[in-house]
Amino acid sequence: MGSPVAVRSYRFVSLRCTHSISNKKSGTSDQIETINHGKHKTIDDLPGPSLATTVYWLFVKGYADKSHAMQIEHKRLYGPIWRSQFGPFDIVNVASPELIAQVIQQEGRYPVRTELPHWKEYRDLRCQAYGLHVDKGSEWYRVRSALNPMMLNLQEVSTYAPIIHQVVGDLLQRIEGLRLLSQDHALVPDLTAELYKFGFEGISSILFETRLGCLREEIPEDTLRFIAAANTMLTLSETVLFFPRWSRRVLPFWKHFVQAWDDLYDVARHLIDRKVEQISAQVAAGKPVEGMYLTHLLSCDKLTLPEVYISITELLLGGVDTTSNTLSWTLYHLAGDSTAQDRLYREVTSVCPGRQLPTSDDLTRMPYLKAVIKETLRLYPVVSGNGRLAVENDVVVDDFWFPKKTQFHLCHYATSHDEKQFVDAERFAPERWLRGEPAGFQHHPYSSIPFGVGVRACVGKRVAELEMYFALSRLLQHYEILPEKGAQPVEPKTRTLMIPSKPINLCFLPRA
Repeated sequence: MGSPVAVRSYRFVSLRCTHSISNKKSGTSDQIETINHGKHKTIDDLPGPSLATTVYWLFVKGYADKSHAMQIEHKRLYGPIWRSQFGPFDIVNVASPELIAQVIQQEGRYPVRTELPHWKEYRDLRCQAYGLHVDKGSEWYRVRSALNPMMLNLQEVSTYAPIIHQVVGDLLQRIEGLRLLSQDHALVPDLTAELYKFGFEGISSILFETRLGCLREEIPEDTLRFIAAANTMLTLSETVLFFPRWSRRVLPFWKHFVQAWDDLYDVARHLIDRKVEQISAQVAAGKPVEGMYLTHLLSCDKLTLPEVYISITELLLGGVDTTSNTLSWTLYHLAGDSTAQDRLYREVTSVCPGRQLPTSDDLTRMPYLKAVIKETLRLYPVVSGNGRLAVENDVVVDDFWFPKKTQFHLCHYATSHDEKQFVDAERFAPERWLRGEPAGFQHHPYSSIPFGVGVRACVGKRVAELEMYFALSRLLQHYEILPEKGAQPVEPKTRTLMIPSKPINLCFLPRA
């Protein structure tokens, strides 16, 4: 299972002795000519809400957990580019695909998403490696280059299919057990929570090369600790960022944020150390060492062990919510749209009759399956917006000049809900992604980029897609999915990531 990775003993011993953290250097030696900005407008010419107005929107009008919706309102008020200020943050918001493309095309060799000073502070507090979200410049690029090959190469990712199918099989058993426990033998309550366990089990099986038991009746204590810590950290991340540092002596947010990261890191380190011991014992016994992603990272001589610790932890964090939330919204919409569900069922059964397990090659013959996931991600991008910090050169966007250190906010939610890009944009319509259909392919390529784009795109994109394709196709093979009788609509909310604002309850009826 997976691509075997042979580990030479001298390489592994060398790795174990290299626990020091590399010096953190950012930027590039490239000298980029400063733009002549005399003829351009500047950030001071941008429209936008005042600090008082922003506070009003967040805490009086109730947009504190609806920042995605606030993008649309601000775009309506101020146009596709505006300025917002909150505490120490001075941000240029960009909310059209054309302007997002302009920012991306000028981001330089080593783009920076956004400053995460609270994440960096935690890493420094615990003397940890920085990882993808904190490191910059050539150091970031070095780490990213080590993580990419077995995450983004389609041929390599396809080798994870057997382990993903094992986890999907456990999910099917879990769904069956839950529906049989319900009074009507159909309802599965809080589906997102179950899919979160599936997402965690799936990505951890690939990253740690071991099953953690997330879909069992009794979940192991460490697994529950990691899941709880992930929720706490993501919930508090924005809060900690916006409150001034002096408040940490008075308010509990920072303490809980640090404890959450401690739990995340501790669980991941324990699992990685266990793998290190296994490999060490095999090498000492003269046995060949084979494995998948973690074995590859531990044997490639490109990352120190502290860098492996933090990289695996961050990959795990990013992989769980992407899969669980997207599948939740997908099933929610399919349950309410029998036409779309029937079309998808027919496609899956025509390619894989008799509940045959789909392969990576089979997926190439399921365009509607991929369109369904694309449409869900358009409606509910995992993160409603992405950051870009101009670090290498000045930037010109829509006749505005911005100097280095300008923080851009790429408003993906507002862009992917723009009626100019997507007719009837609030409607779930997978066919808009299919060539040859009336509504298909009429949009700008940057109108919906839920995984990002370029060298800063999501490193786990291919794995997340494979998990979602396999899970969705097999769920449709086994069940017709219907909404809960009398259920009210479920809206999204923002908790760093976009999540359902309340539990999604769906009925699963076995197919003949």
